[in-house]
Amino acid sequence: MIGFLLLAILAGALLPVQTGINLQLRGVFGQPIVAALVSFIVGTSGLALLVTALRAPMPLGEACARSAWWNWIGGLLGAVYIVAAIVLAPRLGAATLVAALVAGQMVASLLIDHFGWVGFAIHPVNPLRILGAALVVGGVVLVQR
Repeated sequence: MIGFLLLAILAGALLPVQTGINLQLRGVFGQPIVAALVSFIVGTSGLALLVTALRAPMPLGEACARSAWWNWIGGLLGAVYIVAAIVLAPRLGAATLVAALVAGQMVASLLIDHFGWVGFAIHPVNPLRILGAALVVGGVVLVQR
């Protein structure tokens, strides 16, 4: 479990780095949406190379037939996140942006866990989980000052 937590922390640590890099792209292109598009093109190219190298099967027809429509919008949600981060980062700074993003993720995650939405197992909200989320939200206030 510790290894998985460390990997999650590492992945989280990459988000402000990614945002900074994308801010540099925004400066190059002059538009946050163009910077986000370039970021996604590079990411998609890297994934395509990895899928090819691993010879991973891609049964798209099958996948389309047995999935809900909302299973296909993850990339769109990622694009919204990237554009929002590029637009908000210069105004909020890295620490406030990340704190606010984590607070939003925490509140949404509590709801998702409680109701078992989007394929997650149910983990009911309890007072300790609410306290933990409140501390994260409080952290946004402290980091923002």
